[in-house]
Amino acid sequence: MDAIEFVEKEMSQVKEFPKFGPGDTITVQYKIKEGNKERIQNFRGVVIQIKGKGNTKTFTVRKIASNGVGVERIFPIASPNIESIEINKYGKVRRAKLYYLRGLKGKKARIKQKRVN
Repeated sequence: MDAIEFVEKEMSQVKEFPKFGPGDTITVQYKIKEGNKERIQNFRGVVIQIKGKGNTKTFTVRKIASNGVGVERIFPIASPNIESIEINKYGKVRRAKLYYLRGLKGKKARIKQKRVN
């Protein structure tokens, strides 16, 4: 085991989140500090990529905001600002990086839903 991995494992206090993958629609509850106040903001969208491993793992969530403008946000999995992650839908996709969604609009940007028994 690398010295870096050893230190990361010892020092980390990563919360347990549900298992999700690219194509899944999730809601990330993220703490935002405004001045001396703190509030929780929900960011709901489709996971388009998961990158890295261990404490450096990040995931990108894409949602469509007003007027059809796409908004992407990258979240580090080890961030203390992530309150919780909730899975809304499991998507059925055949690739790990869904960058092609950036060029699609409307019904073409939909992802088939995976059946969960």
